[in-house]
Amino acid sequence: MARGSDTRPGASGAHRARRAFHRARVRLRRSAVDSFRGSGSDVPALTALLLLVPLLGGTSLAWPDWCPPESLALPLVAGGLLLRPASLLGLYAVTAGVLVLGTAADDPGARDPGSVTPGTILVVAAVALTGLLTAQFRSRVGVPWRRGGTMLFDLRERISAQSALPALPAGWYTDLSLRPAGGQSFSGDFVVAARTGPEGRVLEVVLADVSGKGMDAASRALLLSSAFGGLLGSLTPHAFLPAANGYLLRQNWDEGFATAVHLVLDLDSGAYELLSAGHLPGVQLSAGTGRWHEIAAEGPLLGVWDEAEFLPAKGTLRPGDVLMLYTDGLVERPGSDLAEGIDRLTGEADRYVTTGFRGTAWHLVEAVARDVNDDRALLLICRE
Repeated sequence: MARGSDTRPGASGAHRARRAFHRARVRLRRSAVDSFRGSGSDVPALTALLLLVPLLGGTSLAWPDWCPPESLALPLVAGGLLLRPASLLGLYAVTAGVLVLGTAADDPGARDPGSVTPGTILVVAAVALTGLLTAQFRSRVGVPWRRGGTMLFDLRERISAQSALPALPAGWYTDLSLRPAGGQSFSGDFVVAARTGPEGRVLEVVLADVSGKGMDAASRALLLSSAFGGLLGSLTPHAFLPAANGYLLRQNWDEGFATAVHLVLDLDSGAYELLSAGHLPGVQLSAGTGRWHEIAAEGPLLGVWDEAEFLPAKGTLRPGDVLMLYTDGLVERPGSDLAEGIDRLTGEADRYVTTGFRGTAWHLVEAVARDVNDDRALLLICRE
């Protein structure tokens, strides 16, 4: 998912239309989630399924070619997804009764399409067992029937909103692309950002990469993104990474480390500091020379050593300059040198030097790491 903030005077109507469409889509999704949540009761679903089971049983006797007895497995699948375990047992009892009646109605010597055979009973029983295990798992987690899916949907939208970059003054542009591993909705990479300082003249951005990838790292990334969002702007820039490191150490996770890069950018002068916690170096395009050079700061991984020190790297973004921050999934390959991956990224970025970098983060990720099974994140900060 890519994001940008366009603050140029007279920005194109097409760009404003895209932003309006994006906001409307987010509101529509949240409205759909709210309407789908319901009261949490499974009585309507149970009633509908209890009516459906004898209907299917009678139909299988009347028109076996169109509705075989195995169709009784369909209400059981729906019940496993929608009902509580206690309600599901009631549905199973009714289904078993319909099967018994269907068996009694059959001619013992017949084997027509409507016969309830031992294979039919085994199929329905296997589906029932699967549905019961699913319902028990949901009950153990404590998420009532439909709320599990809607909660994850809502959570994804909130993470998306939390990763949004703040609007910047004229002359600045940012673009972000976050791509989870395997096409999933949750990632171990995340971004938090805020305008701080007097009158919001300082932009602080943190790009972090939690150990693991995709769903395996999503819960820890969510917890850290909320904590980092609370710390950002509440502490001085040089105190942020030590506080984040202390927070991670207190969690005592088995896989408790993370890398992060913290950018502190003065939006008036373009001067910045880059603080790193074991993260890959940033790369800056100098408009004067047309060359990319690395901006590497020193600091250990978060969550490994207590009282770690993080030494900043300093630089300045002049008009026409571009700064790229990224995670390892974008540039690292097994058996390849890291420098090769960075060269590949900057080589693709060179294609946009003459046309500008607006809306290019998504395209760069596609060109450099489209089929990589790892979380990928790319952040562009441009001074126009």
